[in-house]
Amino acid sequence: MRRLIIELTTNRKYIKMKKLSLVAALVLGGLVACSITADAQQDQGGKKGGKGGGRPTVEQQLEKMTTDLSLTDEQKPKVKAVLEDTSKKMKELYSGDVPQEQRREKMQPIRDGETRKMKEIFTTEQFGKWQKMQEERRSRRDGEKKKTDQ
Repeated sequence: MRRLIIELTTNRKYIKMKKLSLVAALVLGGLVACSITADAQQDQGGKKGGKGGGRPTVEQQLEKMTTDLSLTDEQKPKVKAVLEDTSKKMKELYSGDVPQEQRREKMQPIRDGETRKMKEIFTTEQFGKWQKMQEERRSRRDGEKKKTDQ
């Protein structure tokens, strides 16, 4: 009789441990699935930043410029206005049914206008840093295009 009680107790512990292991495995699997989904969403949003054109939002650009270029309170609204204007023009360009080659041609004057306006707002040092940031962004973007073309 005593042996039977010990076996039943052992079997109950074994079954309880199996259930606990199963629950732990399900929870762990759920967490992994959620983290993969969150990473995928973050990667999508992280690269594009904003809507359309692959550019970050005006707010994201302004925040980065404020920290990287040490913008003054006087410069911030001026820079924001230029960024909003450029963003609006780019969105209009991408929303139309314009072939890529023509889009590139039309984009250049928009970028040149943005550069001209930024040069008026920034100090010489800030403008130099901003141009370097633009070049780095272009080289990163061109590098990503080469990777996707291969």
